[in-house]
Amino acid sequence: MSDLLAARSQMAMSLAFHIIFAMIGIGMPVLMVLAEWRYVKTGDKVLLDLAKRWAKGTAIMFAVGAVSGTVLSFELGLLWPGFMQFAGGIIGMPFSLEGFAFFTEAIFLSVYLYGWNRVSQRAHLAAGVMVAVSGALSGVFVVIANAWMNAPTGFRMVNGVATEIDPVAAMMSPAVFPQALHMTLAAYAATGFAVAGIHAWFVLRHRHHAFHRHALGLALRMAVPAALLQPISGDLSAKFVAKWQPAKLAAMEGHFVTERGAPLRIGGWPDEEARVTRFALEIPKALSVLSFGDPNAEVQGLDRVPREDWPPVPVVHVAFQVMVGIGTFLALLSLWASWVRWRKHDFGGRPWLLRAIVASIPLGFIATEAGWVVTEVGRQPWIVQGVMRTRDAVTPMPGLVVPFALFTALYILLGFVVVSLLWRQVSRAPAAPPAPQLVTVRR
Repeated sequence: MSDLLAARSQMAMSLAFHIIFAMIGIGMPVLMVLAEWRYVKTGDKVLLDLAKRWAKGTAIMFAVGAVSGTVLSFELGLLWPGFMQFAGGIIGMPFSLEGFAFFTEAIFLSVYLYGWNRVSQRAHLAAGVMVAVSGALSGVFVVIANAWMNAPTGFRMVNGVATEIDPVAAMMSPAVFPQALHMTLAAYAATGFAVAGIHAWFVLRHRHHAFHRHALGLALRMAVPAALLQPISGDLSAKFVAKWQPAKLAAMEGHFVTERGAPLRIGGWPDEEARVTRFALEIPKALSVLSFGDPNAEVQGLDRVPREDWPPVPVVHVAFQVMVGIGTFLALLSLWASWVRWRKHDFGGRPWLLRAIVASIPLGFIATEAGWVVTEVGRQPWIVQGVMRTRDAVTPMPGLVVPFALFTALYILLGFVVVSLLWRQVSRAPAAPPAPQLVTVRR
C-alpha cells in the first residue's frame, strides 16, 4: 500500500466512524428536548423518563464523538502536513469556532445531565436547547471548512503562495450554504429514523407500550420534516456542483460527453475506457433541467477534463446513486407516515409501515457515508479544488499501514461498546402502562 493510499484510507476510516457519532450528537439533543418539552406540557412521567434516557444516550455519543474528533485533529497535522501548512491560516477560524461550540455544548450538557431538580424547569429546558443549538453549530463549522476545500475563497495565489488572506471571506465560500444545509438535514433525518426504527421494532412486539409509542412519535417529528426537505437541499447542492465542480458532476452522473439537453442517468455502470455508462435508465434532458433549469442547457462532460484530472468515475457514480436512492426512499416513507398521521390512524395498527421504519434504521447513515464519498472522492485529484493536489499534501512518512490497522481495530471496539451501552438504555424500558387509545384505526 502506497503512503498516499494508506493516508487516505486512514483518514477515510476515521471520518466514516466519526461522522456517525457527530450526526447522532446533532440529532439526539433535539429529541431529548422534545421529550422534556412534551413532559412540561402534559405532565406524563413516561416522557420524563424518555428525556432522561435520551440524555444519557446523548452523553455517550458526545464522549465518543469527542474522542474520535480529537483523533481526526491529530491526523490532519500528521497525515496532511502540506495541506495544513497551506490552508491552516485560511480555514483556522471555522475550526476555532467549532472548538468554542464544542465547549459550549459540553457545559450545557453537564447542566442538563446534573441539573434535574437542581435548577428551575425553565432553565433546565433552556440548557437542553443550548446543547441542541451548539451541537448543530459545531457540525456546521466543520462543514464550512470542508466547503472551502470544494470552492476555495478568501486568498490570492502569488507564485504558489497564498497571500491577502481573509478568513471571513473564506468562511463565505459559495459551497457553505448548500453543504451545511444538506448535512444538517441529513443528521436529523438519519438520527430520527434510526431512533424511530428501534422503537418501531418494540411497538411491533408490544403495540400499546406507552414508552415506545411516545419515542416513535417524537422521533418521527424530527425525521419526517428533515427527510422531506432533504431533496430540496440536494437540488441546491447539485446546482452548486454543476457550476463550480463540473468534473465532479460528470462523475456523479456518468456523463462522459459534453452535450446540450443532457439526459439524467439512473443506475448503470460507467465504463471509463469506452467512455459510456452502460445499463443506465436515461431520462431525456433531465440533467440539464436539474443542473441549470433549462432543458437545452449545456452540461460539461468528462471529455473536457484532462484524463489525469478525472475522479474515480465508477466509485463516485455508484455512491451518488446509493445516496439519491436512499434519500428518495426516506422521503416516500415520510410521506406515508405523514398520511397516516393526517388521517389520524394509529401507527400501532400499521405493521407494514412499522416494518418499513425498522428497515430505515441504518439507511440514513449509509446515505451520508455515500454522500461524503461523492464529496471527497469526487473532488480528486484535488484536496483543495483547483489549487492543491492530494499527492502534494500527504505526509512523506512511511509505514502507515500499521497505525491504519490499529486505529481500525480501536474504532471497531469503540463501536461495539457504544452499541452495547445504547442497547441497554433502550431495551430496559420502564414497565409503562398501556398508551390510551386516542384514535381508531380505520380498516
